[in-house]
Amino acid sequence: MRTGIRWLLRIVFLLVLAAACGTFIPRPLIAPVEASSAAVMHRILLLSGPIHTDIAIPLDAETRAAFSFLDNTDFPLSHPNAEWLIIGWGGRAFYLETPTWAELKPLPVLRALTIDRSVLHVDLAGPINEPQPTVTAFNVSDDQLVRLRDFISESFVRDAGAVVPIPGAGYGGIDRFFEARGYFNALFGCNTWTAAALRSAGLRTGLWNPLPQALRLSVAVYN
Repeated sequence: MRTGIRWLLRIVFLLVLAAACGTFIPRPLIAPVEASSAAVMHRILLLSGPIHTDIAIPLDAETRAAFSFLDNTDFPLSHPNAEWLIIGWGGRAFYLETPTWAELKPLPVLRALTIDRSVLHVDLAGPINEPQPTVTAFNVSDDQLVRLRDFISESFVRDAGAVVPIPGAGYGGIDRFFEARGYFNALFGCNTWTAAALRSAGLRTGLWNPLPQALRLSVAVYN
């Protein structure tokens, strides 16, 4: 019994140590060259929940053009009141079957702790108030925003060149789910995908950020 407790404490210690190192060791190690202050800047947002993060990018004409492939689905990209395109990546079972904590089930949790196929959740939003604890804002250049859009676009699975929507999947009347590239697990999940997306836009994150709190702290330290 005591041996089992000691091993459990060692595992917990190693996980805490890994999370701390992952937060405070920057990735990339060397800061990228910053855009000129004279460059046109665009605001992007990191949206944080208790266990999940999303990215919001401004739904301007360039973004609508970059994601015009969504027009071939029933996603309302041209909604006149939308100001932000919100994208999140996650495990298929947990994402689709747990819209609220009250609907938590054992099987999606098990899949999330092991390995699962991934999906992208795409939504729209009107004005997003700043500042607030769950919203972290960054200013990026034209080129950085293009790279972020490309990273997100390349995360969609495509069949004969078209993205693959998941029929009947969504939390409301606007949002949609799509098949995504990659596999989800507890160590490399939704928040590590978000971190990779932010790095594609020239931002620095921690080396490994499996939790929103660690990701939010690392981007505050290094940007």
